[in-house]
Amino acid sequence: MPPPTAALKLLVVDDHEAVLGGTVMALEKTYPDATIRTAGTAQAALEDLGYGLPDLVMTDLSIPKAPGAPSEIDTGIQLLRSLLADYPELNIVVQSAHVRSLVRLKPAIDAHQGGFTIADKNLPMQEMLTKVDWALKGLIYTPRDMRTGIEVKPEWLEVLRLAFQEGLQDKAIAEEINVAERTVRHYWTKVQDALEVYPEAGKNIRIQTEIRAREEGLID
Repeated sequence: MPPPTAALKLLVVDDHEAVLGGTVMALEKTYPDATIRTAGTAQAALEDLGYGLPDLVMTDLSIPKAPGAPSEIDTGIQLLRSLLADYPELNIVVQSAHVRSLVRLKPAIDAHQGGFTIADKNLPMQEMLTKVDWALKGLIYTPRDMRTGIEVKPEWLEVLRLAFQEGLQDKAIAEEINVAERTVRHYWTKVQDALEVYPEAGKNIRIQTEIRAREEGLID
């Protein structure tokens, strides 16, 4: 969770007043110093972003395009497509009962540099707050049905090898494979999502990643 002094800026996009109110209330309790803005349509959300990027955008999928328009999943998909294309480092949480629809955006999500997590609306509010925390930390979380087995790219395997077989830290790994250190951290979030390794209290996520990578035969 960000430090208490962090003046977070959050944008919540949802056209259901009761859900919106409950979400905002929970966020206010968890991040009392945050500035929380709201939008009820995709149009309003894009207009809000024009005034400055927040630290995180949380959006439903079934939203109207403009005032008076019907709520449609495709509108939320198109909004996310724009966010992923125009703001590659923006932290995003999708809070929806239609998360399977996100498979349409899988390549764009895979390429995203910011945090990206998915919270099913049918789950308890604490689950949503956990996904917000993860996204603010730059982590990636996608549901199981968006994955088809362990798909690990060559550059991710190289990061695993250099970290766990050569004992290199992120800065040295970045120099070894000639990328920015931020890119190495992004590779970590991707391989952790593929291995279904997420933060747990009292556990070191890198050690858990090593254990899972060895179980899957990705490293010796």
